[in-house]
Amino acid sequence: MKKYLICLATMFLLFQMEAQWTDNIHTDNFVYASGIRSITLHPKEVRLGEPVAQLGGGDEQLTLEFDDVETDDHYFKYTFIHCTHDWQISDMNQVEYIDGFSEDLIDQYDYSFNTIVHYTHYQLSFPNRNMSFTKSGNYILLVYDDTPDNPVMTRRFMVLEDNTAKINAQVHHPTDVNNHFTHQEVDFEVVPGPYIVRNPAMTLHATIKQNGRWDNAKYGLTYHSFMNNRFSFDYDDGRNTFPGGAEFHTFDIGTLRSNGDRIVSIDFAHRRNQAYVLMDEARPYGAYESRSTMNGACVYYNRDLPNPYSEDYVNTYFTLKSKYPFTDGDVYVFGELTDWKIMEEAKLHFNREQNYWETCFYIKQGRYNYQYVYVPYGSKEIDATYIEGSHYETHNQYTIFVYFREEGTSYDKLIAVEHCSVQ
Repeated sequence: MKKYLICLATMFLLFQMEAQWTDNIHTDNFVYASGIRSITLHPKEVRLGEPVAQLGGGDEQLTLEFDDVETDDHYFKYTFIHCTHDWQISDMNQVEYIDGFSEDLIDQYDYSFNTIVHYTHYQLSFPNRNMSFTKSGNYILLVYDDTPDNPVMTRRFMVLEDNTAKINAQVHHPTDVNNHFTHQEVDFEVVPGPYIVRNPAMTLHATIKQNGRWDNAKYGLTYHSFMNNRFSFDYDDGRNTFPGGAEFHTFDIGTLRSNGDRIVSIDFAHRRNQAYVLMDEARPYGAYESRSTMNGACVYYNRDLPNPYSEDYVNTYFTLKSKYPFTDGDVYVFGELTDWKIMEEAKLHFNREQNYWETCFYIKQGRYNYQYVYVPYGSKEIDATYIEGSHYETHNQYTIFVYFREEGTSYDKLIAVEHCSVQ
């Protein structure tokens, strides 16, 4: 009896301690430390893949990579936090979903080689022999400096059940005729397979994500109808509809010896590498322009020096010409190069002498996609169509996640993932 009480007291203490340090943790992709740059989280062998690990997936791993441009020594550790289908922290203790240690050290790092901007490159692959997962669902990877009280970053990733349901999906013109040529509707059906779904309105949920963006994802979708053991997520009210937007702009700074794709000039001044991207023009009412893109992503490399960790940081200049004034909001460069966030350093300012908008900020050598987005004053909503326009034909990639809370359990399993785009 005494041992039982001690065990209960220990478990209660663990719950209390964990609740304290998770109270202020962001459950989206967030960077707390100013020196952290060029973050990627992807399948180990697929740089542009979705960060989804397989439960009990053997040697399949996800890889986190990032640079620290500060010169101070850091003692980076990491842990994992399980979340619900809508990214709230789950009501479980870590011992219920982590097999192994509750935290571990990021001990794989290298120093930059022959670069103007010195940095330390960190890398972590998981699940690993020290930490793996016993539950599927949504997860937050938390990186911190020595203790969880000093968070460095959070990253979203998912763990998929071994036995999966099936998703049949298609992207087509919206039901609403007013959005017929500007938006894309994502309809899909879920075949539950091995899962017995008794109360689908409460236990079966779906999320749709457009490209790398979580800010405009459609969360908490429930089924619309059921027939022939298929749950249909086909709506007429627009809840599964996205603005098509436009194809992303592209440029390449993989070499600093000559001008890459859409680079006007490269120089070295004030002890820094500088690159000037070809001027863009606002195109809110322009026709659709087809081009090959990475849907907003970026890939880091140095074409001149293929040694690992030789990519330098380049102060990159962007300019935008517009026939229309931006009087009610701000304009930003946006994409994976800004961590899919609104960054103050990526905000454009009007150059009255040259009559265009401009900004510059440091990014790592490589190939990039980007677009210009508009944020009205007093709003946090990101509008990717105000400057770029919106077209049904745009080749966005949509990712559908389906979650199921099985009877008698207290967490949301991830039972299916599917990708789709305009055909």
